[in-house]
Amino acid sequence: MAKTETDQRQHLEDIKLQHDEALCRNEAFTPAEAQLCRDKISEAEMVLVGLGEEFDCNGLQKCPQYGAGLESLNAMGLGMLIPAWNGFCSGKCTEKQGKGTAGKALERLRVLLESKNYFVVSTSTSNEIYQTAWRTGRLVMPCGAAVKKQCVKGCAEVLEEITREEDSGLRAYFENLYAGQPADKIPCLLGKCPVCGSDMVLNNIYAEGYNENGYLEQWQLYKKWLQGTVNKKLLILELGVGMRFPTVIRWPFEKAAYFNNKAFFYRVNKKIYQLTEELSGKGSGISQNAIDWLCGL
Repeated sequence: MAKTETDQRQHLEDIKLQHDEALCRNEAFTPAEAQLCRDKISEAEMVLVGLGEEFDCNGLQKCPQYGAGLESLNAMGLGMLIPAWNGFCSGKCTEKQGKGTAGKALERLRVLLESKNYFVVSTSTSNEIYQTAWRTGRLVMPCGAAVKKQCVKGCAEVLEEITREEDSGLRAYFENLYAGQPADKIPCLLGKCPVCGSDMVLNNIYAEGYNENGYLEQWQLYKKWLQGTVNKKLLILELGVGMRFPTVIRWPFEKAAYFNNKAFFYRVNKKIYQLTEELSGKGSGISQNAIDWLCGL
């Protein structure tokens, strides 16, 4: 028997009630619940987004070339190349496995947020996050990425964009690494520091002497924006964030949700999706890979 319009409305209200009261869940959204999430984005005055580790190496763990290359980089003390290696391998591995790609997921998120007052905070070091066409000044990446270079000794005034030639050199190096032919010695891929003559390295959390000047200005803008969320209808999207740097996203986002009576919190993570007792009734924990979740939203 076909449902009346009243029955359909009641059904959606029942779903909404279950959705809003859920402390956590371990299955994917239904189409109706996905629509409710889109509605929450549309209704929010401000949207706070956190992007985490699931954007670093989505699906790459099953790629043997990725794992072998990762071991080689760590053994040679080239951890600062890991973000670039992640990006290189993503194009080779994840599509073969039929996974949703980070680029598609991020573009979906950008479109959903296009007309909103939002800020994106990322503990991921993915270049795709950096390169997504967010509104100017609305992204901060405290852990860096693979788009800037710094002095390995941490000379504070030395912070530069990598050149096309350097990017090409990195890709050539990674092609050999992917083929199981790592260099016999540590290569100098990014030139020398103009101040002290030491090697230049990628500016990210894996670098020795990480130069945090690459993100501090944006961090101040973010803190000012966050102060403006008080008493606003705030939607928090914590996507793929684990426990690697909980003081950057996970704990501050919980605090923002707890003290704002108009806030609603989505925590999407394949493994660590549970919400705290204090957020019962104010959020939903989704046990799903954040990239796949966004691709289906």
